[in-house]
Amino acid sequence: MAVRHRLIKVSPRTVWSVLADGSRYTEWVVGTSESEPVRGQWPQVGSTIGYEVRVGPLRLTNETVVRHYVEGSELGLEARAGILGTARIAIELRPWGEHCLVIADEHPLQGAGGLLHNVGVDALIQLRHRAMLARLARVCEAQQRDRQPASLQARRRAAAHGADGGHA
Repeated sequence: MAVRHRLIKVSPRTVWSVLADGSRYTEWVVGTSESEPVRGQWPQVGSTIGYEVRVGPLRLTNETVVRHYVEGSELGLEARAGILGTARIAIELRPWGEHCLVIADEHPLQGAGGLLHNVGVDALIQLRHRAMLARLARVCEAQQRDRQPASLQARRRAAAHGADGGHA
């Protein structure tokens, strides 16, 4: 079972704002480049984005379709990878204190990926998800930093380095 989670130190609202912006797909999804809307309004059910996957000299054109979403908390995707088949990717956001616990769950549905699905494939998906969730965390945390007033950013940096003269 390829399920992975990560605590991202921003609110679920911030994480959702990144997931709900189809133009940012390539910023957090590993292996994708040059995404563009194909159909509908992302992330509404049935909306689709197209993107390119580069593997060495190969360039594959793929699509991802939204199959399910609950505004602010769930995004269910079907990734189409040509002859490799399709995969179901479910992303769930849970409030965790003031932060967001992100749970990614991916399973092959159809095609070669479904036929060849085994523990080894799950291990590769786990590695991909670890990288994807790390990228998502960087994007979300940078977005939050960029939205903070400069004075708050300076106070947080000073507190993190012990420059505020306070006690630990």
